[in-house]
Order: sequence, then C-alpha cells, then structure tokens
Amino acid sequence: MWLRRTALAAAVVPLALLVFRDAPVRILVPGQAAAKPAAPAAPRPTIVSRSQWHADESLVKERATYTGEVHAVFVHHTGHPNGYDCADVPQMLRAMEEDHVRGEGWDDIGYNFVVDRCGTIYEGRAGGVGRSVRGAHTTGFNAHSVGIAALGDFAPGVPVPKALIEGIAKVGAWKLARGIDPRGTARLVSTNDDSLFQRGQAVHLHVVSGHRDTFETNCPGDALYAQLPVIREEMVRMRAAGR
Repeated sequence: MWLRRTALAAAVVPLALLVFRDAPVRILVPGQAAAKPAAPAAPRPTIVSRSQWHADESLVKERATYTGEVHAVFVHHTGHPNGYDCADVPQMLRAMEEDHVRGEGWDDIGYNFVVDRCGTIYEGRAGGVGRSVRGAHTTGFNAHSVGIAALGDFAPGVPVPKALIEGIAKVGAWKLARGIDPRGTARLVSTNDDSLFQRGQAVHLHVVSGHRDTFETNCPGDALYAQLPVIREEMVRMRAAGR
C-alpha cells in the first residue's frame, strides 16, 4: 500500500510501503550461471514491458538480484483511486517509479508486476520478467516470492473487476513453481524483524497471500483481500489448462 502522497495530474494518491533492506538471502552472484528453470505450469501472459511504458532506467540505482524458484505470491494494492482511465496507466507507473526512487530513495519499483483494472499486466521491477527477480514488496519475504500489485485502492465495498482478478491469476499461475498448489500453504522464513514475524522465524502462509498476512497494513484492501480465494481457484484452473 502507498504511504506518502504524490500528485498525478490533478489526483492525489497515497504511496506504497515497500522495504528494500531485508537481511541477506541466497542470491545469484552476477555472472554466475543459473540452473535452467523448469517449464512453467501455465503460459506466460502478455506483459507490457518497462520499455513500452517508458520507464526511466537511469533512475535504477542497483542491478537486480535473483533468488530461486517462486514458492509464494503476494498480492498488493497501490492505493490509487479506483476510477482511473486505463490509458493513463503508463503515466501513473512513471510517476510511481520517480517517487519511489527520487522521493523515497529506493532502488527501483518494488513490485515485480502491476495489474490495472482492465486486466493489463505491466512489468514492474527491472531484471527480466522471466527470471526470479528479488523484489522489495513484502518485508521479510521478498525471496522466492513474486509481488503483484493491483492498481487501485479496493476499500470495503469497492467492486473488484473480473479482468483485474484474471490478470493477477495469470501472473501467479505462470510464475509459481511447478508442483505447488495455489490453494495450499508454503513454509517461508522471515528475513526481517520489521515483518509480523521475527527474523529467522519459519511460518506457514497461504501460497497466495495478501501483504497484510506478513505486515501491519490493510494492503491489498478489504475488497481485494476477500477475492484471494477466487484468485487461487483461477490459478489452479489456468495451471491445469496449461499442462
């Protein structure tokens, strides 16, 4: 979720809480060869690349780091007003990037992917959509996970578009490692005391969780959080169809 406020055109939106300084985890050293990943259980969805939404790559402060296969999906919201025009999303993403880096002093956008209310999927954090890029989306649990942010607020009673649900499910079904049930649980170890769990504490979380499951926040909004069971089932359907 977003904490501080920034203006986009005439709109004022809250900024998302993203923590970049987790404890070290096992990552690939630049130049180190990675094991060839297993084929995904669902096809890669259409993704609008950073070059297509004109991300300012000169803002990115550090090279991406990589973790192993994805065992968990964390769903977020950005806190934007829900009634935006989908044609304005690239501009909104550029404003988000600039604020995260120049306003907050972070390295890059923290979310791996952003999905708008029309169901369009955007590449978030740099490093390659087909790789396991370590994000900065879920304090203590950024390794072996993917952070997917829904563009909007999703307060209680706000309708959650079907296209948005399907977009989140498409990313999750594709990125989640084979053999992992989206309706199941994953054993994860916290790397940061700022999460709801002490550093080094092993916890069992839903494979598809909301940000609030690991941090003191209302993210991804009550309306979207209530749709997580639907997203899980949609992911199962997509993965079964992709076999």
